[in-house]
Amino acid sequence: MQQRVRDAECAWNTRSCDTIVLSNTIDCQWRNRVYFLWGREQVRTYVERQMRREIDQRMIFEPWAEGERQLSLRFASEFRNDSGLWFRVYGCEEMEFDEAGLVRRRFTSANEHAIQEHERVLRWAAGPRPSDHPSLSELGF
Repeated sequence: MQQRVRDAECAWNTRSCDTIVLSNTIDCQWRNRVYFLWGREQVRTYVERQMRREIDQRMIFEPWAEGERQLSLRFASEFRNDSGLWFRVYGCEEMEFDEAGLVRRRFTSANEHAIQEHERVLRWAAGPRPSDHPSLSELGF
């Protein structure tokens, strides 16, 4: 479970749209905030839009619970928009996997709020989160 969660986090932090999209079944179902998506092509459109909107995004995932083919995690993310305003997002995700380990269903609930640049805590160079960076729990999130 730890490696699956870390791989998903890495895909978002490296902005690898193909990795994110191809980790889902062709007919996957997503609900992310107010968006309801069906299938990889809608997921791709959504992910590309998010990556354009959420500039300099940094994200941390932390496993919460798992079942035979289910995984729950919580996350925090920070990004700026094209006007230079910074935001932090807290949320949780529920995922269900098929027999091959692809995401069949993914449901995300999140809260987003503006922060000042000096309030950021997810600071590292673009790319994967460094192994020595504090986890969500260590950050007190």
